[in-house]
Amino acid sequence: MNVQGKSTGTESAVLDTAKKISSDAANRASEIASAATDTAKRMTSDVADTASEVASAASEHAKTFASELERMGRANPLGVIAGALLVGVVIGLLGRGGRS
Repeated sequence: MNVQGKSTGTESAVLDTAKKISSDAANRASEIASAATDTAKRMTSDVADTASEVASAASEHAKTFASELERMGRANPLGVIAGALLVGVVIGLLGRGGRS
């Protein structure tokens, strides 16, 4: 500003340039934030899909294991009974914990 309070052409050009730079920076920051949000949403979706696939695979393995145990029980019922008895004895010994 000059002595009389009026701005000169140079000061006006500097202010216009500063406003444009400020506006460009705000727009760029908005674009970056939007891109980061989109990336985070994509990554969250990918993680959810992967977790769903893992849970599905685990469920399938559990079903396969259960059907295999059932097949073994039908093929050799005495072996399954002996195995269950052995597991029961081991659990009982662990439960006693060294007491006489």
